[in-house]
Amino acid sequence: MTENELSGVIIGCAMRVHTALGAGLLESAYEECLYYELKKRD
Repeated sequence: MTENELSGVIIGCAMRVHTALGAGLLESAYEECLYYELKKRD
């Protein structure tokens, strides 16, 4: 996987998390959800 492909995966997962949760939560909540999204892709 190239750096560009990896960046696309990470950004895509981050966008899905932000869309699902919305704004205003603590960073730790987004971090846990992003971790979950990335693990689902594995």
